[in-house]
Amino acid sequence: MVIVDASVALKWVLQEQDSDRAIALLVSEALAAPDLFWAECANVLWVKARRGQIDRGDANAAFAAIDAAPVSVIPARSLAAAAQAMAFELDQTVYDCLYLAAALASGGVFVTADEAFAKAALAHPVYAASARLL
Repeated sequence: MVIVDASVALKWVLQEQDSDRAIALLVSEALAAPDLFWAECANVLWVKARRGQIDRGDANAAFAAIDAAPVSVIPARSLAAAAQAMAFELDQTVYDCLYLAAALASGGVFVTADEAFAKAALAHPVYAASARLL
Protein backbone atom coordinates (compact mmCIF):
# COMPACT_ATOMS: atom_id res chain seq x y z
CA MET A 1 0.00 0.00 0.00
CA VAL A 2 1.18 3.51 -0.83
CA ILE A 3 0.27 6.37 1.48
CA VAL A 4 0.07 9.70 -0.35
CA ASP A 5 -0.23 13.24 0.92
CA ALA A 6 -1.68 16.42 -0.55
CA SER A 7 1.61 17.32 -2.24
CA VAL A 8 1.23 14.23 -4.42
CA ALA A 9 -2.54 14.49 -4.97
CA LEU A 10 -2.34 18.10 -6.12
CA LYS A 11 -0.02 16.97 -8.91
CA TRP A 12 -2.87 14.80 -10.21
CA VAL A 13 -4.94 17.90 -10.94
CA LEU A 14 -2.44 20.75 -11.38
CA GLN A 15 0.36 20.77 -13.91
CA GLU A 16 3.46 20.79 -11.73
CA GLN A 17 6.91 19.27 -11.78
CA ASP A 18 6.60 15.47 -11.40
CA SER A 19 2.86 15.44 -12.17
CA ASP A 20 3.53 12.51 -14.49
CA ARG A 21 5.10 10.52 -11.65
CA ALA A 22 2.18 11.32 -9.35
CA ILE A 23 -0.33 10.23 -11.98
CA ALA A 24 1.62 7.01 -12.51
CA LEU A 25 1.17 6.25 -8.79
CA LEU A 26 -2.54 6.97 -9.06
CA VAL A 27 -3.06 4.50 -11.88
CA SER A 28 -0.72 1.75 -10.72
CA GLU A 29 -0.82 1.54 -6.91
CA ALA A 30 -3.31 0.90 -4.13
CA LEU A 31 -3.43 4.29 -2.39
CA ALA A 32 -4.49 5.36 1.09
CA ALA A 33 -4.28 8.46 3.26
CA PRO A 34 -5.26 9.65 6.73
CA ASP A 35 -8.63 11.40 6.72
CA LEU A 36 -6.84 14.75 7.07
CA PHE A 37 -5.76 14.37 3.41
CA TRP A 38 -9.02 15.68 1.93
CA ALA A 39 -9.08 18.79 4.13
CA GLU A 40 -5.46 19.53 3.25
CA CYS A 41 -6.15 19.20 -0.48
CA ALA A 42 -9.23 21.43 -0.25
CA ASN A 43 -7.28 24.03 1.73
CA VAL A 44 -4.37 24.21 -0.73
CA LEU A 45 -6.80 24.62 -3.62
CA TRP A 46 -8.63 27.36 -1.71
CA VAL A 47 -5.31 29.16 -1.08
CA LYS A 48 -4.39 28.95 -4.76
CA ALA A 49 -7.79 30.37 -5.73
CA ARG A 50 -7.54 33.11 -3.10
CA ARG A 51 -4.13 34.10 -4.47
CA GLY A 52 -5.48 34.17 -8.03
CA GLN A 53 -3.33 31.24 -9.19
CA ILE A 54 -6.44 29.30 -10.25
CA ASP A 55 -10.08 30.31 -10.39
CA ARG A 56 -12.72 29.10 -7.98
CA GLY A 57 -14.37 26.81 -10.51
CA ASP A 58 -11.05 25.12 -11.28
CA ALA A 59 -10.37 24.72 -7.55
CA ASN A 60 -13.76 23.07 -7.09
CA ALA A 61 -13.23 20.78 -10.09
CA ALA A 62 -9.74 19.87 -8.92
CA PHE A 63 -11.03 18.93 -5.48
CA ALA A 64 -13.85 16.87 -7.01
CA ALA A 65 -11.26 14.94 -9.04
CA ILE A 66 -9.11 14.29 -5.96
CA ASP A 67 -12.20 13.27 -4.00
CA ALA A 68 -13.14 10.78 -6.75
CA ALA A 69 -9.67 9.20 -6.79
CA PRO A 70 -9.39 5.66 -5.39
CA VAL A 71 -7.76 6.58 -2.09
CA SER A 72 -8.70 4.54 0.97
CA VAL A 73 -9.36 6.41 4.21
CA ILE A 74 -7.26 5.77 7.32
CA PRO A 75 -8.64 7.30 10.54
CA ALA A 76 -6.13 9.84 11.86
CA ARG A 77 -7.14 9.56 15.49
CA SER A 78 -5.44 6.20 15.96
CA LEU A 79 -2.23 7.62 14.48
CA ALA A 80 -2.09 10.94 16.33
CA ALA A 81 0.08 9.87 19.29
CA ALA A 82 2.62 8.15 17.02
CA ALA A 83 2.61 11.15 14.68
CA GLN A 84 3.27 13.51 17.58
CA ALA A 85 6.24 11.41 18.70
CA MET A 86 7.59 11.42 15.14
CA ALA A 87 7.10 15.18 14.91
CA PHE A 88 9.35 15.66 17.94
CA GLU A 89 11.97 13.28 16.51
CA LEU A 90 11.95 14.73 12.99
CA ASP A 91 11.16 18.37 13.84
CA GLN A 92 8.31 18.23 11.32
CA THR A 93 4.59 18.94 11.74
CA VAL A 94 2.26 16.40 13.28
CA TYR A 95 0.09 16.81 10.18
CA ASP A 96 2.90 15.60 7.92
CA CYS A 97 3.92 12.88 10.34
CA LEU A 98 0.38 11.42 10.23
CA TYR A 99 1.15 10.15 6.74
CA LEU A 100 4.39 8.52 7.84
CA ALA A 101 2.63 7.01 10.86
CA ALA A 102 0.00 5.59 8.49
CA ALA A 103 2.72 3.98 6.38
CA LEU A 104 4.33 2.40 9.42
CA ALA A 105 1.00 1.16 10.79
CA SER A 106 -0.06 -0.34 7.45
CA GLY A 107 3.30 -1.77 6.46
CA GLY A 108 3.25 0.45 3.38
CA VAL A 109 5.38 3.27 2.13
CA PHE A 110 4.70 7.01 2.33
CA VAL A 111 5.31 8.93 -0.90
CA THR A 112 5.53 12.72 -0.74
CA ALA A 113 6.63 15.57 -2.97
CA ASP A 114 7.58 17.58 0.15
CA GLU A 115 11.37 17.60 -0.13
CA ALA A 116 12.01 18.93 3.38
CA PHE A 117 9.86 16.25 5.00
CA ALA A 118 11.31 13.49 2.83
CA LYS A 119 14.84 14.60 3.69
CA ALA A 120 14.07 14.45 7.42
CA ALA A 121 12.36 11.06 7.23
CA LEU A 122 14.98 9.51 4.95
CA ALA A 123 17.76 10.61 7.33
CA HIS A 124 16.15 8.74 10.25
CA PRO A 125 17.30 5.14 10.77
CA VAL A 126 13.81 3.86 11.61
CA TYR A 127 11.64 5.89 9.24
CA ALA A 128 13.82 5.83 6.11
CA ALA A 129 12.48 2.48 4.91
CA SER A 130 8.89 3.77 5.06
CA ALA A 131 9.34 7.07 3.19
CA ARG A 132 10.02 7.99 -0.41
CA LEU A 133 10.31 11.25 -2.32
CA LEU A 134 8.11 11.28 -5.43
